[in-house]
Amino acid sequence: MTESVQRESMEYDVVIVGGGPAGLATAIHLKTLAQQMERDISVCLLEKGSEIGAHILSGAVVETRALDELIPDWKQRGAPLNTPVSKDLMYFLTGEKSAIRVPAPFVPASMHNRGNYIVSLGNVCRWLAEQAEALEVEIYPGFPATEILFDEAGSVAGVATGDMGISAAGQHKDSFEPGMELRAGYTVFAEGSRGHLGRQLIDRYKLDADCDPQHYGLGIKELWEVAPENFQAGLVVHGSGWPLTSEASGGFFLYHLDQNQVVVGLIIDLNYSNPYISPFDEFQRFKHHPVVAKTLAGGSRLAYGARSITKGGLNSLPKMSMPGALLVGCDAGTLNFAKIKGTHTAMKSGMVAAETLIAELNTEGAGGKDLVAYRENFLASWAYTDIYRSRNFGSVLHKLGMYLGAAFNLFDQSVFSGRLPLTLHDRKADNECLKPAADCKEIHYPKPDGVLSFDKLSSVFISNTNHEEDQPCHLTLKDDKVPVETNLKLYAAPEQRYCPAGVYEIVTDDNHPRLQINAQNCVHCKTCDIKDPTQNIVWVAPEGGGGPNYPGM
Repeated sequence: MTESVQRESMEYDVVIVGGGPAGLATAIHLKTLAQQMERDISVCLLEKGSEIGAHILSGAVVETRALDELIPDWKQRGAPLNTPVSKDLMYFLTGEKSAIRVPAPFVPASMHNRGNYIVSLGNVCRWLAEQAEALEVEIYPGFPATEILFDEAGSVAGVATGDMGISAAGQHKDSFEPGMELRAGYTVFAEGSRGHLGRQLIDRYKLDADCDPQHYGLGIKELWEVAPENFQAGLVVHGSGWPLTSEASGGFFLYHLDQNQVVVGLIIDLNYSNPYISPFDEFQRFKHHPVVAKTLAGGSRLAYGARSITKGGLNSLPKMSMPGALLVGCDAGTLNFAKIKGTHTAMKSGMVAAETLIAELNTEGAGGKDLVAYRENFLASWAYTDIYRSRNFGSVLHKLGMYLGAAFNLFDQSVFSGRLPLTLHDRKADNECLKPAADCKEIHYPKPDGVLSFDKLSSVFISNTNHEEDQPCHLTLKDDKVPVETNLKLYAAPEQRYCPAGVYEIVTDDNHPRLQINAQNCVHCKTCDIKDPTQNIVWVAPEGGGGPNYPGM
């Protein structure tokens, strides 16, 4: 056991947890408003990655509406939005080698991308951090918030960063440094999808009591440099179908950036039922489809990554305020799944949070209040309208399947602009959807060829993932018997397959199986925390700076 230590404490008006688009937009807008009002507001932002952008993974096609409002002169300031969308294509992959190109009139209006930009969202966040620092926001990368602080009344009073230099056995090493308490009148949680502190807050304050269970997808992405003759700057390709079956839904993307670089990805909804499904291996064989292979042929893979996507939308949106704190962006679930975009709505939620906070801070209140005005302000924003119109998109695909669901969504999005007078619900949590392995067909995936498809370990290597090995495991188990006695017996140990980084293995010692956790491989995608059927795995933040370091993702 670690010995107790005295932690230093710092005071701020607002502490923001997470250096993604939502957290950075909150910080920039808050400081901008304070300057306009000639107020001195202290703002601190914590980021668990080694640098801003290190853990950011998204497609990404960005709609600039929020950025236009946040920093109107972003083009003049050199924001890294360099590739406007030039062309949209959409396919249904009907088999291993066959596909149907969907005529433009039959593509839902929400998926038209003219006027948007293909970007590296990590690079956009790095640029946003520069704008925030110019406004005197204090940004601390490599310092994960690991604990929520509460006052005597039960209000959020800030966060504490994790201790550094603790061994796997729980002892202080020579490098030990205690964490620090960052106290604030208000704390904004912007951790991204399945934030581990946001999840605690949702449970503690029952923020999801009046909504559907949250739903997630797993996005797996690679960055490639392709042959010049296979490259078309600004081309956006979306689609669905093969290799996913009736047991798993999702879709793919292929975006042409600049300098002969393309990103390719597969999103698999985490409500799939067959425990033998391996999202990683589905992605590897997907790249062999001619629609994709013709672009990647002769190219070289530069980077790999994976991240969960919060996709429940409006029906799963929890209460976003509680005493002393706000949830913004994907920590709450503001993504518009019909557009396959969340950056613009995440940023707008952060901007609305900033406007709510500055109004409260101007009253010279003591902090710690439940700022219920945040919900009212968010409901009045275009971000709410945006996700309201897509509220049925995911639910109908889950209920009706790919083809009937796609027909409904075309009708809903293109004819009625998401205003049909009905709301469909999906009230079964993703982790409850697995069937027993005995009721499912085992899947045998082809071996990777090292040209288009690859193994997990070589993929993790190019994600630049690194963790200090001698530290407590950040993939914790509520009950260490469950992996073998329940998950292995009933579901054939699905954690070996749903993890896209080779973290979980069943090994045998003296004829006794046990779960081995290779925590150093973890790319922080949060899939295990979501899909574990018994919810026995709980992801917590590792030592600061650990995890992937995505270049250009």
